[in-house]
This record gives sequence, C-alpha cells and structure tokens, in this order.
Amino acid sequence: MPTEAAAAAVTGLDKNLFVAATMIFGSAMPAFSIGWMASKAMESIGRNPEAASKILTPLVLSVAFAEAIAIYSLVISLIIKFV
Repeated sequence: MPTEAAAAAVTGLDKNLFVAATMIFGSAMPAFSIGWMASKAMESIGRNPEAASKILTPLVLSVAFAEAIAIYSLVISLIIKFV
C-alpha cells in the first residue's frame, strides 16, 4: 500500500512538472519571438519611416499568430493537468 501512494504522488508531481514545462516553453518562446519581431520592425521603420504603414500590418498579424502559440500551450497544459 505505501508504494501505491508513493507512485500516485510521483505521478501527480510528474504531471505538474510537465504542465510547468509546457507553460514555461510555451510562453517564453512566443514572448521572445514577439520581442524580436517588434525590434526588427522598429529598426525597419527607423531606416525607412515612410514604410511604417506597410510594416505595421504584417507585424500585427505575426504577433497575433505568435500569441496564438502561447494560447495553444495554455490549452495543452490544461489538458495535461486535468486529464
């Protein structure tokens, strides 16, 4: 009996570890990529201010897609935690 309780505790710990790792990588990588995209966009606008309107729309779309990856990570971590 004690070994079954210990195995259940380790399984719960492993599940929480996977949830934490999923959220860490799933939020850190999109945050890094959004910062990098914004940095390059501001650099481009600094070099050519007239192209700001042409740069802004693809930037907003790219940021939205990168942020969607973080939301998918949240959904996956919730599935891992509660299933």
